[in-house]
Amino acid sequence: MPALCHSDLITQIRQLLAATGDPERARQQQRYMKSELPYYGVTLTQLRPLLRPLLKSWSPTREEWEATIKVMYDEATHREERYAALAMARHGRRWLDPDALPLARHLIVQGAWWDLVDEASQHVLGPIVAAYPETLAPVIRQWAHDDDLWVRRSAVLCQLGRKEATDPTLLAEVIEANLADESFWLRKAIGWALRQYARTDPDWVRAQVGEWGERLSPLSRREALKHLD
Repeated sequence: MPALCHSDLITQIRQLLAATGDPERARQQQRYMKSELPYYGVTLTQLRPLLRPLLKSWSPTREEWEATIKVMYDEATHREERYAALAMARHGRRWLDPDALPLARHLIVQGAWWDLVDEASQHVLGPIVAAYPETLAPVIRQWAHDDDLWVRRSAVLCQLGRKEATDPTLLAEVIEANLADESFWLRKAIGWALRQYARTDPDWVRAQVGEWGERLSPLSRREALKHLD
C-alpha cells in the first residue's frame, strides 16, 4: 500500500459499511448490477451521509488524496468501496484540474460498468471539462475515438448537466464519432446526452437528429426526442 495512502480512513469506511450493510439487499444488488464484487448491502442514499463526517474531517494533500482514492478503488473488496472512492474524488474538487485527468481515466477504465463510469464521467471528468474547456476539448475528442468503450461513453456524457454552458460543437463531434457503434452502452449514452441538452436547446437537438437521420440508432433517437415529440 503506498505510503501516502490514508489506510486508516479506508479501514474506517470498510468497518462502517460492514456494520451498516444488509446481507439480503447485498445479494439483490450484486445480482441486479451483475457485479463480480459483492456488496455490503448499503444503498447510495445511506452511503453519502455515512461518508460525510469522515470526509469532512479528512484534509489530505493532493498526493494523499489521489493515492487513497486509487487504493480504495483498486483494492475494493465490495462494490460500495468503489462508490466511496468516487465520493473521495468529488471531495477533492479543488484538485479536479487537467493534472487529475489520468485519475479520471483510471476510474473509468477500471470501473468498466455503467454505474461507476457514469459517476466518474459526470462528477470527476465533468468538472475538469467545465473548468478547462479549451484544454480539455481536444482530449475529449480523442477519447471519443478511444479503443475502450467506457472511455468513449465518458466522452459523450462528460457535459451532462452543463445546460447553457454545454459546448454543442464538442457534443456533436463526440456523438458523430460513435454513431456507427452498435453497443447498447454507447447508443443509450448518446440518447441520454441529447435528451438532457434538449431541455436547454430543443431546436438544436431536433436539427441534429434530423441531420444524422438513419445513422442515429432508433434507441438514441427515441431517447433524444422523448420529451420533444
